[in-house]
Amino acid sequence: AFIGSDKLWKPIFNNPFLHTTTFGGSPLACAAAIATINVICEERLSDLARITGDIFLAKLKTTIKPYTPHITLDARGKGLMLALEFVDTDVGFRVSKGLFRERILVAGTLVNAKTIRIEPPLTITLEQVDLVITALDKVLKEISNEI
Repeated sequence: AFIGSDKLWKPIFNNPFLHTTTFGGSPLACAAAIATINVICEERLSDLARITGDIFLAKLKTTIKPYTPHITLDARGKGLMLALEFVDTDVGFRVSKGLFRERILVAGTLVNAKTIRIEPPLTITLEQVDLVITALDKVLKEISNEI
């Protein structure tokens, strides 16, 4: 959805293809967007993301501490947009591969794995956070034993 004031709308009015999608502006897409916004507000998902993210980040920092600086360099993030930084791309790739094996999906940043992203859904539970932390610790121990 695209919502804007007259000032914002005017520059693209002559070329609306500057912002277009297959379903953009359709009644069904707008209804889905409104319903989604309502759920986010009613269930206070942004507050939940902040609280869960703070807990998750603290656990990440504690988990990586024994592996810093020979494997990990940093854990950082805001809300549920989290990242782990490693000493090099190879280590980040190995951690990613180990987490995939544990059924934890992470992603590199841009075109490498020196820093990997952990971006769970807004609805992640603290029990699920603990599963990720347990898997990460297992993978880091394995890599530490190999180095």
